[in-house]
Amino acid sequence: MKKALLGHNLEELKYIVSLFGLPSFTAKQIADWLYKKRVKSIDDMTNLSKSAREKLSSEYEVGRTGYSGKIISTDGTKKYLFMIGERGVETVMIPDDDRYTICVSSQVGCKMGCKFCMTGRQGFHGHLSAAQILSQFMEIDESANLTNAVFMGMGEPLDNYSSVMKTIEILTSDWGFGWSPKRITLSTIGVLPTLKNYLDDCKCHLAVSLHDPFADERLSLMPMQKPFPIEETVKLIKQYDFTGQRRVSFEYIMFSGINDTKKHADALVRLLSGLECRINLIRFHKIPDSDLSPSPMPVIETFKKRLNDAGIITTLRASRGEDVLAACGMLAGK
Repeated sequence: MKKALLGHNLEELKYIVSLFGLPSFTAKQIADWLYKKRVKSIDDMTNLSKSAREKLSSEYEVGRTGYSGKIISTDGTKKYLFMIGERGVETVMIPDDDRYTICVSSQVGCKMGCKFCMTGRQGFHGHLSAAQILSQFMEIDESANLTNAVFMGMGEPLDNYSSVMKTIEILTSDWGFGWSPKRITLSTIGVLPTLKNYLDDCKCHLAVSLHDPFADERLSLMPMQKPFPIEETVKLIKQYDFTGQRRVSFEYIMFSGINDTKKHADALVRLLSGLECRINLIRFHKIPDSDLSPSPMPVIETFKKRLNDAGIITTLRASRGEDVLAACGMLAGK
């Protein structure tokens, strides 16, 4: 089985061409074909000699994975299915006027086991490679028009750190896609060992799945509160500067009678005190066989006002793609 060229950074491509006795500058040419011209075959890399293409093709292919199906919401949101072996991975494209945001997956399933998430229910079935993550960017119909990316699809990005960071390197390098880091947001529950690495090494935005400021309550919703306490996550984040171009936000799904009281709003204010951040409130999207239910809109509006009045910029995220199970927490590879 041939290996994929896609997903390799420039240094790795230099190493690959050296194995075939090709000049070092060939790596830059290959990167240009892969990430700027977006070819699907090594034969299309026409400024490489026929001999060079034959050598590369003996062991490598471009390695893009096409989508197997798509479904379109009444609001224009699209959900794409990519097959990884016998399992499906879903990618969502969200249009908004002249903005096209891709919600990309980083794993097949997820280890985190959050009670409110359909992805977490299916368990973990493997990491996606950088080539498989990049294929989501390159194969959807809107690929050429994408303006933003959020690592908020299936999986925990910081649990697949090497592949996700290599993908971000390719997206933001001048020899790759040439995107500004400001166009990319990574969402995490707060995987502490790799979160520090991300904050040290990456200029992209950060979104943290918070959902409850009280440790015992958060643990009942999110089992990973035990190894990765939200208090420690926030403590780490407060050591970094978010007053410039890089932003941090906190995702907060509203569950009726569970995390939507004045007590919770006040605790959020205390927890995030001194941190330049915003809170994105999310209406819970009901999933099958769940005893959780969404907070009523008047409760959400009161909660939002209380946080805004306390000085934390708080917004209610618009729900998109719920009718095709493409909204937050609804991706299940089906």
